Amino acid sequence: MPNKFYDAPIDEYLPQNGNRGYRVSRYELELAYRVASNRLAGRAEITAVTTEVRPRFALDLSQSLPVTKVFVNGAKASKYTHQHGKLVITPQQRIPAGGVLALLILYGGTPKPVRGPWGEVGWEELTEGALVASQPNGAASWFPCDDHPSSKASYRISITTDTPYYALANGTLVGKQTKASQTTWIYEQPEPMSSYLATIQIGPYRKFRLGPTQNPVPMYAVAPARLRANFEHDFARQPQMMDLFVEKFGPYPFGDYTAVITDDELEIPVEAQGISVFGANHCDGRRGSERLVAHELAHQWFGNSLTIRRWRDIWLHEGFACYAEWIWSEASGGPTADQQARAARHNLFRQPQDIVVGDPGPQRMFDDRVYKRGALTLHALRLELGDSTFFDLVREWTARYRHGSVTTEEFTDLAGHYSLAPLRPLWDTWLHAPVLPPLPPQGGQATTSLR
Repeated sequence: MPNKFYDAPIDEYLPQNGNRGYRVSRYELELAYRVASNRLAGRAEITAVTTEVRPRFALDLSQSLPVTKVFVNGAKASKYTHQHGKLVITPQQRIPAGGVLALLILYGGTPKPVRGPWGEVGWEELTEGALVASQPNGAASWFPCDDHPSSKASYRISITTDTPYYALANGTLVGKQTKASQTTWIYEQPEPMSSYLATIQIGPYRKFRLGPTQNPVPMYAVAPARLRANFEHDFARQPQMMDLFVEKFGPYPFGDYTAVITDDELEIPVEAQGISVFGANHCDGRRGSERLVAHELAHQWFGNSLTIRRWRDIWLHEGFACYAEWIWSEASGGPTADQQARAARHNLFRQPQDIVVGDPGPQRMFDDRVYKRGALTLHALRLELGDSTFFDLVREWTARYRHGSVTTEEFTDLAGHYSLAPLRPLWDTWLHAPVLPPLPPQGGQATTSLR
């Protein structure tokens, strides 16, 4: 059900998340975290612009983090309530449309993940430290926000924690200060970022650089010292992946890239903006998870720079990231993208054909069939357009919507400009029908290669 403050949900897949009446441009978070007791204290300054006159404004925030004070435009809020994951704030005076909405919120408690149909997401306590993996709606587990993928803002994140631990957040480290047993780390993320892509990683880590220092995109690892040798073997080809993806997808959209390896095992790796998070089990010394390394790196273009405006279009994230796995396989001497695609279609054909990739529904938006059929849609398009035209399209896609919000319609409209023949039949069969269509025959030779 939509939350009671609005006439309709922001997103039908997550009707409780997202808020109307304002657009956030900036979050400044000051956090203090005690590892041993899993206690978080937060101070959030949120700068927004109102889009209409409203008596009150809502933010998403977990009930695990009680609020102690709220100020609006420098004055104490007339009233605020915190129920059912919504912090609803009433200013002392009405704010005109287009006016500044500057919020200061003090809060704290014992953070825990948000439960949902996809399991638990958000702030997670580790054996020694913490991680944040918020897709799709876990940001409210650690800070008050407009928790919707279309709501992108810049961030400044300060995290104070016990000195032995390394603390990482999105963006560039712009300050670090140690006082007695506590160290404060300050990060600045200037590129617009969706709330679910904001992250904190705390653990017994060390930071080191991967690859030569002259690489155009600096790449780092934040990992336990015991896993460094495994990391340097398992992720050794990540600089080549970066070169390949820059060639195929366009310029890398952020200042650098960091792979975090937690000391704990994780079921799956997960992306954040400028960061990917892997478990110790993904760093096995045998390159057993290399396809996932490619998948998460590709999300920096597809998901983090270009972020879907609504969750029904999740294939634009996961289909591209899955297809990047096949592109990397082809370029690195493994099966070609066409071989991977035909094998994937063969496997999918034996599974229930009851999912619509372009609108899978909230319960199944992370179904592996969305990932694979999304990648197959892109391969079918590549076969239709030819390699050169297909990658020209992809590079224009990432350039035109860099750091923005996107929809399926925007992609299909842009693709239409690259084809002499109508593409509607392709979209209808691959994106909007549950029956798995055949792949067209391969024409010509694959041209994805390392340079």
